[in-house]
Amino acid sequence: MKPKVYIDGKEGTTGLQIYDRLASRDDIELLLIDETKRKDPDERKKLINAADITFLCLPDAAAKEAVSFVEKDSARIIDASTAHRTAPGWAYGIPELSDMHKDAVVHAKFTANPGCHASGFVIPVYPLVASGMIPKETPLTVFSLTGYSGGGKKMIAEYESPEKPELYNTPRIYGLNLKHKHLPEMQKICGLDVPPVFCPIVDDYYKGMAVTVMLQNSMLKGNPTAKDIHEALAAHYDGKKVVKVHPFGYEDPMIAAGTMAGKDSMELVVNGHEGQTIITALFDNLGKGASGAAVENMNLMLGLEETAGLNL
Repeated sequence: MKPKVYIDGKEGTTGLQIYDRLASRDDIELLLIDETKRKDPDERKKLINAADITFLCLPDAAAKEAVSFVEKDSARIIDASTAHRTAPGWAYGIPELSDMHKDAVVHAKFTANPGCHASGFVIPVYPLVASGMIPKETPLTVFSLTGYSGGGKKMIAEYESPEKPELYNTPRIYGLNLKHKHLPEMQKICGLDVPPVFCPIVDDYYKGMAVTVMLQNSMLKGNPTAKDIHEALAAHYDGKKVVKVHPFGYEDPMIAAGTMAGKDSMELVVNGHEGQTIITALFDNLGKGASGAAVENMNLMLGLEETAGLNL
């Protein structure tokens, strides 16, 4: 019998993208809610407990409410909101980080899908902290370029409106209080003593991300070169299907944030010299940054091929 899957919040950007990846698959059964009842708690509760896996594509408060609807032992959850990413008892949905992380997702009743900015930080930084190369007390700095679809329906409408303000044609820095909602998971999952200084930037293109971590090599264990850091990351992610490490250096003198738009994979690019290093994670904010990652986690939880339905 095919596993049953339900998307709670299918009308949002993430929900629609998950639906696009699942609609044509013949190895699952997609449960669809009556459109007139999509906000009816009783109908949603019925579908959540009828499904083997439910994706929650909801605001945080609504996601917490949806989790409270779970009654059956067989009902499992992948939450795409921020609500449970540092919560006890929840697997963190980046299986590439380690065998432990992958095993946690495979067996999880509850999996928290990571934030898009957080994915671009955690994937390069986690193995370097875990190996001791980045001491856990190191104060890190990261900036993240994203397409406007990362802001959801409201931001998409603003950017695609004929009345779009002139300044929307230029990159805009936000998260100016330095308390962005992805910071708690960035710090916790990487095991850092202090959160990084994090600067997100949205620009006038639809999708694609470039998250860049900047390192002073003298602050790292053994004073490694940029090439040493590249070799450590390449070894850690060797053989992974969704996360790849680009050969050292970049053949183009510029990196475009939209390079991986439309793909569900991520590429890490390491540049620098003996004294300084930058690591750039290139991916799609709607792909490995959201819906692609959610489908990858579903595949693992259901015992299906990890990359089924993904565009790599």
